Amino acid sequence: MKNKKVFLLLNGEAPIKTPDLSNYDIICATDGAYQYLKENNIKPNFISGDFDSLNEIPNTIEIIKTPNQDYTDFDKILQILFDKGFKTIDVFGASGKEQDHFLGNLHTAIQWKEKLNLTFFDNHSYYFLADKSTQIPNCKNNIISLIPFPKATNINTKGLQYSLNNEDLIFGERIGTRNKAINNLISITFEVGELFIFVNQ
Repeated sequence: MKNKKVFLLLNGEAPIKTPDLSNYDIICATDGAYQYLKENNIKPNFISGDFDSLNEIPNTIEIIKTPNQDYTDFDKILQILFDKGFKTIDVFGASGKEQDHFLGNLHTAIQWKEKLNLTFFDNHSYYFLADKSTQIPNCKNNIISLIPFPKATNINTKGLQYSLNNEDLIFGERIGTRNKAINNLISITFEVGELFIFVNQ
C-alpha cells in the first residue's frame, strides 16, 4: 500500500474552519466527534468507539465498536488504522475541552511513535513528536515551542531567535516556550528523550 494520508477527528475542540479534506485518502472519527462531521456534511469512511454517547447510530457508514475500557478511544482508533495499513495520520480535535484528555493524547502519541507518523492540528497551531533530527520548512516569524515529555537532552537548534546549544530541557525545570523562527527553515536535533514541537501559525 502506498503511504496514504488519514484525516482523524477526536472529540476535543472542533476546527473553527472546516479543514481541506481533498488531500486525504480516508476520513474517520471517534464516535464523540461524529456530530461535527454530520453538521458539516462530511461523510467519514468509518467511525469507532463504544457509541454510548450517540442517540442515533448512522447506518450509511462503517461502524467499528470498541468497547474495551482499558484503552482510550484515540488509542483504539489508531490501532484500527494501523491494522488497516495506514501510517500517516493528521489528528484534529486532540486538544481543548478537558485537558486531561489532551495530555493523555500526547502520552498515546509517544506510545505509537515507532509505528505511526502523527501530526496534530488545532485552531492555533500544529504540533508533533520530534525525531532526533527534525527540520521544519516555511515557518519564518512563527512562534515555536519545544516541550520535553518529560526530558530531552543535548538539544541544538538552528533558525530560532534563541538558540539551544547542547542544552537539556526538563519538564518542571526548563522548557522552551514562545521562541521565534527567524529563518524559513529551522533545524532541531537532540540525543535522548521525547520532545514535542509546537508551531503557532
